[in-house]
Amino acid sequence: MTSTETKNENVSACTREVSIEIPADVVTRQTESVISKYQKMARIPGFRRGKTPATIIRQKFMEDIRTEVAETLIPKYFKEEAEKQSLVPVSQPRVTDLHIHDGEPLRFKATFEVMPEIEVSGYQELRPEPVVVTVTDEEVGQTLENIRQQHATYTNVEEDRPLQDGDFAQASFKGSAKTDGESPAEGENKPVEMDEVLVEIGGSNTIAEFSENLRGAKAGEERNFEVTYPQDFSDQRLSGKTFQYQVKIKGIKQKSVPELNDEFVKELGGEFTTLDELKAKIREGMQQEKEHQAEHQAKDKIVEDLVNKYQFDVPDSLVEQQIDVRLDRGLRALAAQGMKTEDLKKLDFARLRDGQREAAKREVKASLLLEKIADSEKIEVSDDELAREIEGIARQMNQTPEAIRARLTQDGAVDRIRDRIRNEKALEFLYRRSA
Repeated sequence: MTSTETKNENVSACTREVSIEIPADVVTRQTESVISKYQKMARIPGFRRGKTPATIIRQKFMEDIRTEVAETLIPKYFKEEAEKQSLVPVSQPRVTDLHIHDGEPLRFKATFEVMPEIEVSGYQELRPEPVVVTVTDEEVGQTLENIRQQHATYTNVEEDRPLQDGDFAQASFKGSAKTDGESPAEGENKPVEMDEVLVEIGGSNTIAEFSENLRGAKAGEERNFEVTYPQDFSDQRLSGKTFQYQVKIKGIKQKSVPELNDEFVKELGGEFTTLDELKAKIREGMQQEKEHQAEHQAKDKIVEDLVNKYQFDVPDSLVEQQIDVRLDRGLRALAAQGMKTEDLKKLDFARLRDGQREAAKREVKASLLLEKIADSEKIEVSDDELAREIEGIARQMNQTPEAIRARLTQDGAVDRIRDRIRNEKALEFLYRRSA
């Protein structure tokens, strides 16, 4: 077998460049094979199919033939050379300086990225500050108050009197944004309408200007007024805008909140029969939730300390992949919040990618570090653990585990899921050591 000449250079910590020369006799055989295929397929005027001379095929399709020869030989010899030098590319090679001519060796350079060398000794010293989790009586009391408010009832005020503080106006309204003479963007000045709404007069959860304009109104009365919303208003459709409202008062209601006692708890149904039992369950649930949040924060701190402790370069290709993941997650969230497809397409994706780069780089570093720690601690993922994860995905997507596994296998995602679980186990190991 004819040998292949190669040269390996370290371009940077994560980048390698190999110069490869494929022997002329190998290139010639591949060229002849491609020419033979073209002879069988080509339709050339004056020649029967399959009878076109090789010289004619060369003249007419030489550039296409060389391209096919290069596309066949380059991946094969690049893979062989990478394996020979124990190099594991994490990016597609960028081929440059391609030299391919009849009777001569095929020469090219391939530039690609590899994993950095990472030394993780000393991670055992990571010790995030312990967090003491407590649930106060005030927090339990606020939750109980929320439950009371959820079970409030509203009764009609039969007395012929105007709305006053503490009342609830049963109303319908139509509102539209003022444009100051300028033409609004398409869909921007769409009226806001509601046929049935309860507005508390003087309530802390009600826009003050809206409430004040209804105070003193009687059932059957209509009122027209304007409300200017602050720039930091929670609803982005209203923030910073002035709306004109037409409001009709249909009735006046008063709110009645049940007394907090054992009878109220029994009316809620379920497993509790006394107020003390309900309080204990609320406290237990809040304690678990706070402990979960504290664990999440502690793990975030461990990851942050890991990334800050070890300095090394990461492959740009992995950072770009992680940017894709972050953007996809963000765009899905925007779509779920109601952003239209045409508006999503108008986003400045170059700016968005730049804005995600630093966070993506830190996430890649964290993942590589956790992989190394998992190697060091011999942490593995069993088939049962992987099966449980796939079953969880199947439940979320309302599909069978078999269907999900088949799709994930086809997409090459099973190994990624196994790697993610392994990293999570490595982080759990670090957390338990520090707890």
